[in-house]
Amino acid sequence: MKVEKKVISNLNKCYAMSQLTYKGEHCFLVAAEKKDPCYLFSEDGTQLETVWTEPGGVMTMTPVPGADGQFLSTYKFYSPNDSAEAKIVIATPKGKDDWELRTLCNTPFVHRFGILRRSGVNYLIVCCLKTGHEYKNDWRFPGACFGAVLPDDLSGFDDDHLLELTPIKTGMLKNHGFCILKNGGHDAALVGCEQGSFLFNPPAVLGAEWEVEQISAIPSSDSVLVDFDGDGQLELGVISPFHGASLTIYHLDEHGNYVPQWKYGRPESETEMLHATWACELLGKPSWIVGWRKGTKNTIAISWDAEAGDYHCDFIDQNTGCANAMHFVNKEGKDVIVVTNREIDEVALYTITE
Repeated sequence: MKVEKKVISNLNKCYAMSQLTYKGEHCFLVAAEKKDPCYLFSEDGTQLETVWTEPGGVMTMTPVPGADGQFLSTYKFYSPNDSAEAKIVIATPKGKDDWELRTLCNTPFVHRFGILRRSGVNYLIVCCLKTGHEYKNDWRFPGACFGAVLPDDLSGFDDDHLLELTPIKTGMLKNHGFCILKNGGHDAALVGCEQGSFLFNPPAVLGAEWEVEQISAIPSSDSVLVDFDGDGQLELGVISPFHGASLTIYHLDEHGNYVPQWKYGRPESETEMLHATWACELLGKPSWIVGWRKGTKNTIAISWDAEAGDYHCDFIDQNTGCANAMHFVNKEGKDVIVVTNREIDEVALYTITE
């Protein structure tokens, strides 16, 4: 694997990212964790616009289906100790460097969220890290997941007209992990917390209940489901525990239970605060991009080596402290990884070739 790096921005405490189609072009967004800007970039990493300058506090962004440039974003989540005023906002482009922001819903402690589509309906799933807070490092109020039907037209929502959310699952301590995957032809969300990894399926028909399945009881800061070895069964990749240092892949045994198959071999003192996670196909192989923010602060890509019959790690970067990673294939057909190297305030774009 060859890695070509390009630094595209130096953004203080850069954190969240999302792909976006705007004016017919494939673009991406990068926003900061603290009270700093959100930028729009072209596919090649050229900065196009400033979406906002503050207040920031962005953990998650996602495009609104079918819209031109419109997206949803968390707002005012600055840390687990400073997120009681967090909410989800609607960002709509009005002109260059001119984006309208309106509140979709007030969601204290919202960390991750996503839009899932099933049976022709878009559903919003909102994952809150906790549900209450009275002092620093207060974890007495477990997190929860909430859901709602997301209308096609979001023009009617603002501070006085909020989207109503319904609880799906409560009692989720340190509700941190989130990724979207396909499950039986529809979108589903894999959510990780201290109680394990849970698969959330939107209602099969409008008005029905959400379906929640516990995949594992292993404490999870983040999880992925990927068929790494091509045997038709999904392996479970887990970062454990919350902001932890353990990176393990589990395989289904003959009884349908996930058992350890592989663990990253470096000392856990080197892999503290594992955080960045992105499952994708990289150079034609199912892969898991993982980065950590303390210790050696590396970013790696994990894949299955069929010839060796074991997992293989490639280094994407070292000593950068990656908070989040995102992969896409550009218009030239090349694999691209964009990361927010939070610990050095660096947004970087890596072109990956054989």
